[in-house]
Amino acid sequence: MTDRTLDLDDFSDLIERPHGGLRRDAEERRARTGLPPESLGRLDELGEWLTAAQGRLPVEPLRQPRLVVFAGDHGVASLDVSSHRAGTAHTLVRETLEGTTPAAILARKFEVPVRIVDMALDCEPSELPEEVTRHRVRRSSGRLDIEDTLTGPEAEAAFRAGMAVADEEADAGTDLVVLGDLSVGGTTAAGTLIAALCGTDASVVTGRGGGVIDDLTWMRKCAAIRDGLRRARPVLGDQLELLAAVAGADLTAMTGFLLQSAVRRTPVVLDGVVTAACALVAQRVAFRAPDWWVAGHATSEPAQEKALDRMALDPLIEQRVEVGGGTGALLALPLVQAAAELAAQLPVRDDAVDEKDGEGDGAADSPALDAT
Repeated sequence: MTDRTLDLDDFSDLIERPHGGLRRDAEERRARTGLPPESLGRLDELGEWLTAAQGRLPVEPLRQPRLVVFAGDHGVASLDVSSHRAGTAHTLVRETLEGTTPAAILARKFEVPVRIVDMALDCEPSELPEEVTRHRVRRSSGRLDIEDTLTGPEAEAAFRAGMAVADEEADAGTDLVVLGDLSVGGTTAAGTLIAALCGTDASVVTGRGGGVIDDLTWMRKCAAIRDGLRRARPVLGDQLELLAAVAGADLTAMTGFLLQSAVRRTPVVLDGVVTAACALVAQRVAFRAPDWWVAGHATSEPAQEKALDRMALDPLIEQRVEVGGGTGALLALPLVQAAAELAAQLPVRDDAVDEKDGEGDGAADSPALDAT
C-alpha cells in the first residue's frame, strides 16, 4: 500500500497491559472480605480486570458506559448472502435512532447513551444526522470476493476515523464501551477475516449471519468467503492491506477503534462475530490489546467462537442473540457493572488494610497515536 502515513507497529509500543500489580492487590483485597473464594464466580475476575484497567483500588463503579456502533454496507451483500437486502443497513440505523431496535430498547432501559458512526452506509448522508455521518469514508464497499473493499487511502482514513472516535470517547470520560455493528454483509467480511487469520476453510467459519438464512443463502455466503480468502491470504502480513482487501470501512474503523481504546486504557465489551473479527485483526497488530476487552456473549456463529478462542476470551453470557447492534453485549453490561460495584463496596475485615489508592494514568494522560 503506497503513500501510507500510518505505522501500525507503533501500537505494540503504546499499548501496555492493565496494571498487573493492582490486579494482584485486588485479589488480596477480595480475600479479606470474608466471602468464600470463588463464591462470586466471574464477578471476581471482572472486578479485578476493571481494577487493573482503571489503575485504581478499590475500583471505581462504572458511571459513564456508552454503546458505540459502527455502521456500513458491504458490496458482497449483492450476492444475496444475508437475510437483509443489500444496501439497507441505513434502515437499521434509523430504527436504532428512533429507539425501536432491541439494542436501542436495552440501552434506554440501562440508561446507556448510544453513538452510531456511519462509515459506509449506502444512502445519501443528508438522510441521517450529521453527527452520525461525519466520519463516513465512502458509500458501501467493494465486493470482497472479486475486488478490494477499500482503496489504500480509504482504508487509512477509516482506520484513523476509528482512532478518532476512541479518542473522543476517552476525552469525554467514557469509562466502558459496549461495541456493536450495524451492517448488511458484515458477517461475511468477518468470516473472511477470521478464516484468513486462523488458517481455516470457508465452510468452517460460515454461519447464518444476523438472521436465519436458508441453505442456498448459506452456500452463497460460503462461496463468497472462499473467494474472499483467496484475496486475503496474500496480504496477511500487512493488517491494513488485509482490511482494505476484504473488511470494508466499518470493520476497518472498528479495528482502529479497538487499538486506540487500548492505548487510551478504555475497557471494551465486544458484541458478536463482527467485533470479534476486528479484535482478532487488532490482536495481530498488538498482542497486548485483548487484555483491554471482554467478550460480552456467545452467538451461534462458528467464526466468533474461533476468534474468541484464539484470543483466549471467554464470553460472559450465552443467550445466542443474533440481532447485532450491540444487543448481546448490552445484556452482559449489568454483569460488568455489578462486578465493579461489588469490588468497590465490599468491606474488608481488617480496618487497617492499606488500600493502595491507585494513581494510575487516566485515559486523558495516556500516550496516543494521532488519528489526524
